[in-house]
Amino acid sequence: MKVILPVAGKGTRLRPHTFTKPKSLVPVAGKTVLEHMLNNVTTLQAEEYIFITDENGYIVENFVNQHYPNLRTTYILQEQLLGPAHAVWLASKRIQPKDEVLVVFNDTLFITDLNRIPRLCDGLDGLIYSKEVKDYRRFGVNVLKDGVIVDMVEKPDQPISKLAQVGLYYLRDGYGFMQYLSKAIEGKMTVKGEYYLPEVFKLMIRDGLKLGAPEIDEWLDCGKPETLLATNRYLLENFRQSHYCIEGCVVIPPVAIQPSAKVSHSIIGPHVSISENCRITDSVIKDSVISPNSTLVNVILEQSLVGDSVELTGVAQRISIGDYSVIDMGSSSVIPQK
Repeated sequence: MKVILPVAGKGTRLRPHTFTKPKSLVPVAGKTVLEHMLNNVTTLQAEEYIFITDENGYIVENFVNQHYPNLRTTYILQEQLLGPAHAVWLASKRIQPKDEVLVVFNDTLFITDLNRIPRLCDGLDGLIYSKEVKDYRRFGVNVLKDGVIVDMVEKPDQPISKLAQVGLYYLRDGYGFMQYLSKAIEGKMTVKGEYYLPEVFKLMIRDGLKLGAPEIDEWLDCGKPETLLATNRYLLENFRQSHYCIEGCVVIPPVAIQPSAKVSHSIIGPHVSISENCRITDSVIKDSVISPNSTLVNVILEQSLVGDSVELTGVAQRISIGDYSVIDMGSSSVIPQK
């Protein structure tokens, strides 16, 4: 099997955190998004991991070489961002006859057992992993008949299906899949100027190929600040994280604190992820993600994302308040009038 990982894209919804690094290297729950993804797919022990990158690909390459030195990797530059199907097609020269292919996009994280692929794909040509959603109008959905996909509809007005595609695809015949991708690109089968995978899968379905739509356990969005924080909460609550008792601090689990971080005289948690080499003192932090090498002094943070190498210093206050006083220290809440 060969794994294709498209990690190009500007991550505009996560700016300013993606101005200086790819969105796949944004931290969440003690690891980068890319680490969470690779820790899942490397259980398959694939023959090759093919990264499709933009001009920041060297950052991804350096990170993978440092953290996963034993992986057999290839990096391919997507010079023009012409859509996800175009990104996958760029790997075609690396795919040979009889190669199986797994495609994993990095906008979201998934919770599922990939080792079940042989059983799930028995009698099928591929798998378009899915998740049932309430707001089906926001997604491309798979329409099933007798457990096989018969159609795909982008953002349907009617509940023809609630099985949203999650950006995880397995093709038993990877080489044949690349031929279909080539056909779509040569035929300029674009939607608003970009190439999308559903158009390719529809060609395959019309030719009689059978694609299944197994549901993953969880689908975790990392594409926006609010959803990244929600994913951080979920992962901290559901998977064992690294934290330890810190003298002079109150730590309220679940949290993930890297051993190289120095935290003192602070209240940390719940739902806090602190990356390596951070320095935090005299602070209160909850429901937040702190990126590497940042220094926080005398701050109170909630529902916050702090980028790499940030220096953030709050203001200590000294007050003398008389009886029956009402003081608003910048709270967004409204003080009731008597």
